[in-house]
Amino acid sequence: MYRISELALKVGLSRSTLLYYEKLGLISSQRQANGYRTYSEHDLQQLKLLQQLQAGGLTLKECQACLETRIDRSLLLERFQALEQEIAQKQQSRDLLAAMLGKASMRGWHQALDSQAPGAHLAWLLKQGFNEKQALRLKWLSKDMNEHDHYMADFERIFDGLDRLGPGSAEDTLQALYALPTVPQSLLDIGCGRGLSTLLLAKHTQGLVTALDNDEYNLTCLKEAVAANALEDHVQLLCASMTEVPFEGSSFEAIWAEGSAYIMGFGNALKSWRRFIRPQGFLVVSDLIWLTDNPRSEASSFWQKNYPGMTTLENRVSSITSLGYRVVCSFPLSQHAWENYLGPLREKIAELSVQEFSSKALADIKDEIDIHERFLDDYGYQFFVLQKNSA
Repeated sequence: MYRISELALKVGLSRSTLLYYEKLGLISSQRQANGYRTYSEHDLQQLKLLQQLQAGGLTLKECQACLETRIDRSLLLERFQALEQEIAQKQQSRDLLAAMLGKASMRGWHQALDSQAPGAHLAWLLKQGFNEKQALRLKWLSKDMNEHDHYMADFERIFDGLDRLGPGSAEDTLQALYALPTVPQSLLDIGCGRGLSTLLLAKHTQGLVTALDNDEYNLTCLKEAVAANALEDHVQLLCASMTEVPFEGSSFEAIWAEGSAYIMGFGNALKSWRRFIRPQGFLVVSDLIWLTDNPRSEASSFWQKNYPGMTTLENRVSSITSLGYRVVCSFPLSQHAWENYLGPLREKIAELSVQEFSSKALADIKDEIDIHERFLDDYGYQFFVLQKNSA
């Protein structure tokens, strides 16, 4: 026999809890002549059983039902499913905390946040100490703040010596330029990269092309090319952000943006840049689109991770008109433009080994090339020559 204090000690419960359990009829005491309550071995074991049932997530009322009759399997299944969900949520919380402490990858978290709240994502990265250039590159290249520095160092090593950071060709650029009703004399090239298009535009317009990029190394490469082509009077270099273009409204007859609008989000870019274009001026932009309503699963999965805003030509044209532009013409980027990018990149990668890299940069680029080689029938770049509406 156990006094209430002894029983409480054995089961790790308070005296008031035992009295409550007795009131519910879960245990039963005997009164001694001196007035003390005593409990039997049966009561001790009943409490142990009760604690095991509670450990399974059952409420006290449900435990009592299990003690008094046969187990309700539907009830246990319901509790099991709820517990499974709770464990999954706890594991997700654990994984996020581990990632934020630098113990695991944050790619999944960055991807989900950028898809659901891209503006808040960028603002949060800036508060973590990244400058805007780093934050934008993190969003669309490294996708993991824990390995961003290593990733970018590896990425720049891979592309060192290559002229193109994406597909393009002189023929496609000039086709878009000649589609303009008038030749612009003031033109802003946003996200100019190493400036292959900038040089072409300067040569064929003989106007002033302002080449804007947030990468100083790219602009250094372009500066050397400008000097080599004696185009100093026709090209002005500017290291700045495409999200905060440092000009007054209506500053340019045309804005050019080959393959760069997606960094901001295509719709956001068109909305943001519109005010810098003069009335009835032009925007020439290229963007990845789906060429089919039913892309193959591997391609769809890849681009859902890397460019979730990608859509069909019909949807893209619809969004363009709603943003205050008229489509002058539209055409797909040529196969030659893709080969200009992929050919030299394949040759460079063939010289490199994954073991030489501390990040996933090389593996990611190999995956991208593989997707391009197998699924370019499902998607491609589309050039859009647009005119700003007067309204």
